[in-house]
Amino acid sequence: MIRERPIVARCKSNPILTKEDVPYAVTTVHNAGVIKHQGRYIALFRSHLRTGRSVIGMAESLDGFSFKVHPEPFLVPADRGLFAEYEEYGVEDLRISPIDNRFLLTYSAYSRHGVRIALARTVDFKTVERLALITPADLRNVVIFPKTFGGRYVRLDRPHSEISPWSIWISYSPDLVHWGDSRVIMKPAQYHWDEMKIGPG
Repeated sequence: MIRERPIVARCKSNPILTKEDVPYAVTTVHNAGVIKHQGRYIALFRSHLRTGRSVIGMAESLDGFSFKVHPEPFLVPADRGLFAEYEEYGVEDLRISPIDNRFLLTYSAYSRHGVRIALARTVDFKTVERLALITPADLRNVVIFPKTFGGRYVRLDRPHSEISPWSIWISYSPDLVHWGDSRVIMKPAQYHWDEMKIGPG
């Protein structure tokens, strides 16, 4: 007799992070990017303040199950310059990519102009440097590969337009700022649970 083993087992103490764990006033906690750094797990999660504006919070854990949230958000909408215009409504859904002794951070920048993907970096999860806005409006879920291929950076993303289904695309860049050679690499499957849209992460 063949015994099946589950591929994924849910943690019995779920949810491991809720809005009650956050020491500042928020209404939600979700969509965390997690990475292990210097022996501890770092979770960068999306929350909404009571004003409705979104921020990125940070929590740390030694075992990956019990997290302690930092007293202040890790990333808040910019208050000056170009980023301020495109982060007017908030910053959301951060992804983490370790590459070249640093961590690249991609996140959704929300404003009256729509949603764009912003790129930032950190080396210590204490300070963050914003680098560039790397997409036009209505692209989401950008994930950068943790290595270069043929001297170029590679990313996956999901354009979000009025035409569906929404698929996963691949793009290339020599410098992380200018991207091109874009094409579809995966499409939703018709008549399945994901027939409307899929994303890379």
